[in-house]
Amino acid sequence: MKKFLQEFKTFALRGNVMDLAVGVMIGAAFQDIVKSLTEDVLSPLVGLFVKTDFSMLAFTVNGVEVRYGAFITAVVNFVLLAFLIFLLIKGINKLASLHKKPAAPVVPTVKVCPYCLSEIPIAATRCGHCTSMLSETESAADETPDL
Repeated sequence: MKKFLQEFKTFALRGNVMDLAVGVMIGAAFQDIVKSLTEDVLSPLVGLFVKTDFSMLAFTVNGVEVRYGAFITAVVNFVLLAFLIFLLIKGINKLASLHKKPAAPVVPTVKVCPYCLSEIPIAATRCGHCTSMLSETESAADETPDL
């Protein structure tokens, strides 16, 4: 049982799980803001065109009320939430990329023997596979990486 609890603790406190939990909590709070924006600001503005509260738009079929206005409000909520989260993540990624250092150029450690096409150490003057002598020009030509 002790090992099981230790495994659960390791799982629950992993960085990805904690990041996901924080993201869900912030997303829920952010959803309330977008919902208020849609229901309290945008729906009344759209309601000006139909001369009624947009979220109360409905029609009745055989005594059953179909509230299409509430559905449209939910769709607008979703689109706004998705768009705002996209902008937020895009901004965060932009900020994160500003602090990254450029990658150092990779210095080759091996070269290819021009005779047998085997990979050999960059400082080698003789191929370890075919025992061919490598001239200085072959070594110099192989040291420059192809871009």
